[in-house]
Amino acid sequence: MEALDLEPQISANRRGVTFVLAGKKGAVECMIVRAALEACFWLPGDADDARMLKTFHDGVHRIHAVAHRKLLAHPSTRLELTTTDFSRG
Repeated sequence: MEALDLEPQISANRRGVTFVLAGKKGAVECMIVRAALEACFWLPGDADDARMLKTFHDGVHRIHAVAHRKLLAHPSTRLELTTTDFSRG
């Protein structure tokens, strides 16, 4: 699985950052929730959209790796990454 070249975006409800991964069965819509960025990637609670996207980009390799593992375990066309996904050993 590889990341497509679509730019990540702030979700419409500002709840997280959305991005797309290419899977064996096509594109998978993914979102990492803001709470996970705050807890696991040091995003300040009062951060604006630009800072949220920068934090996503700074952690993109780890985020994609966790998304990939979650998709292998639970195939889906939509995926939401939460703090729990990053705290598992």
